[in-house]
Amino acid sequence: METQNLRAFVLVAQTGSFSLAAQRLHLTQPAVSKRVAQLEEQLGAVLFDRIGRHVSLTEAGQALLPHARAVEQALGAAQQSVLDLAGEVAGRLRLATSHHVGLHRLPPVLSHFSQHYPGVQIDIDFMDSEQAYDLTLRGEVELAVITLAPDPQPNIIARQVWADPLDFMAQPGHELAASEALDIATLSAFPAVLPGLGTYTGRIVKGLFDREGLPLQVAIATNYLETIRMMAAVGLGWTVLPRSMADDSLVPLAVEDAAPARSLGVVHHEGRSLSRAARAFMDTLDALAAAT
Repeated sequence: METQNLRAFVLVAQTGSFSLAAQRLHLTQPAVSKRVAQLEEQLGAVLFDRIGRHVSLTEAGQALLPHARAVEQALGAAQQSVLDLAGEVAGRLRLATSHHVGLHRLPPVLSHFSQHYPGVQIDIDFMDSEQAYDLTLRGEVELAVITLAPDPQPNIIARQVWADPLDFMAQPGHELAASEALDIATLSAFPAVLPGLGTYTGRIVKGLFDREGLPLQVAIATNYLETIRMMAAVGLGWTVLPRSMADDSLVPLAVEDAAPARSLGVVHHEGRSLSRAARAFMDTLDALAAAT
């Protein structure tokens, strides 16, 4: 099988779109369709159902996908092995990161890394931290720099890079902002604007209320912390945000016996041999984190 055809197939399966796959490959959509058609002809099976603009894997496509991914990973590892033998930090580094980490923590790391390792091509995908864990487990990304799961995850090696204390916050005009001492029971009586309770940060906050046997009133939930800050700032509810995001639009709330915190760091699959580029990136993370 042509590896280019397999690559096109994998990207269409991942994105659910021939046009998005074409953008990733820097090709036209007809060129991607042709590559998939060649693969279908070679296998004698239809790999995608195309109903209007919706694209989904057929049974044959689902059977092929894990093997196609394995081929991609093997070819990438082979290429990286040759570069590693030459002692060169080069090649492609596939990286996943969350929107918050990517916006607030990674820019100086990326700047430093690109200056010192110009031979490395970094492909960055922005996504929720929970999704990044899944892609790391499937071998689709080599490293993920994200919010770490509160509990250890099977087959994943996680390393903290930044501590990230969280603060309860509210608009200065909010009723809670006038109180010098609060507790979880008081917060329970007011609506909140929070990350989704299925996210790692949402689970940390919900755990504080569950331990007290108290309900948590979530008026609005979204996974974008910048959006949460804006909605809390206009008075839609109290919130919990990283201390580093505090500004004049919100005031911290002094909540007794509650000091939520999370960890930001890097994860990779325990069974994957990291490339020189990945190891150099992790060293850069550690060096810059220690300096700040």
